[in-house]
Amino acid sequence: MIPMKLQAGDELRVISPAESMTLINDDTRNLAIKRLEEMGLIVSFSTYAYEDRPSIAQRVSDIHEAFLDPNVKIILTTIGGYNSNQLLSYIDYDLISKKPKIFCGFSDITALANAIYKKTGLVTYSGPHFSTLGMKKGISYTVEHFKNTFFNDVPFTIQTSDLWSDDAWFLDQEKRIFHNHDGYEIINEGHAVGTSIGGNLCTLNLLQGTEFMPPLESAILLLEDDLLSNVQTFDRDLQSLIHQPGFANVKGLIIGRFQEASNVSLDSLKEVIQTKDTLTSIPVIAKASFGHTTPQFTFPIGGKVQLSASNHHVSVRLIEF
Repeated sequence: MIPMKLQAGDELRVISPAESMTLINDDTRNLAIKRLEEMGLIVSFSTYAYEDRPSIAQRVSDIHEAFLDPNVKIILTTIGGYNSNQLLSYIDYDLISKKPKIFCGFSDITALANAIYKKTGLVTYSGPHFSTLGMKKGISYTVEHFKNTFFNDVPFTIQTSDLWSDDAWFLDQEKRIFHNHDGYEIINEGHAVGTSIGGNLCTLNLLQGTEFMPPLESAILLLEDDLLSNVQTFDRDLQSLIHQPGFANVKGLIIGRFQEASNVSLDSLKEVIQTKDTLTSIPVIAKASFGHTTPQFTFPIGGKVQLSASNHHVSVRLIEF
């Protein structure tokens, strides 16, 4: 169930299922609103988006309110955090099934996006938060892929960004450090078409053993982690995912760029992948432009992705999104 694409004049609702809008300064908020309005969207905020410490009931109410409002065509999360999985047992998934629309966010929102897909069949999205769009510099790639995904229904290939950054842009919009991006890195060659599943690995793993875990059969996994990750935690989190039912039929793996504080080098990442016998027969690539570094592409959870990696050439193509 793929939600309707956007048109000029559609309303976007900002909700705070994890951390609140109180974390977002006025300049960042106003720039994010301006960017979305330049896309032709009308921006509104949920009832409790600015609540300092919203309760579970308030956060769930905002989700239901956004899906019920016929004027709202896209729901965008404020920012990530640590506690979106508190909401999973309280969400009315039948309501969402009857009122399908775009739902987008990343990091802690991985729990919600994958749970909604599992419980309803609605394709959701891993992509920028509302706060992300308040970034002054280095944002064009993120905006381009946001628009490609939500205003367009023609399949397209995702190239890596030319530049990337892992600085504290939200503390100082002018003091930015950008690095050249030398493209995808092939760890295992191969070709595959599958259902795109994933997001933040440690958050996705919170769904293991629950009714909210999406099926892994025939999946192409897109996985990333944040600065709290390191080689050892990534290794064991990936291994935990490999132990899940259906992983033997995973078709491919795309790994997002690690944050610098994680100290996960390409060599150490390759060593981890090479210890996983289950991964030897599928294509695996790294340094993809999504996750906690800047910029990021948007991808569907429950959509269809084509991955090709051979002869030093990589193609990642969204087919159904």
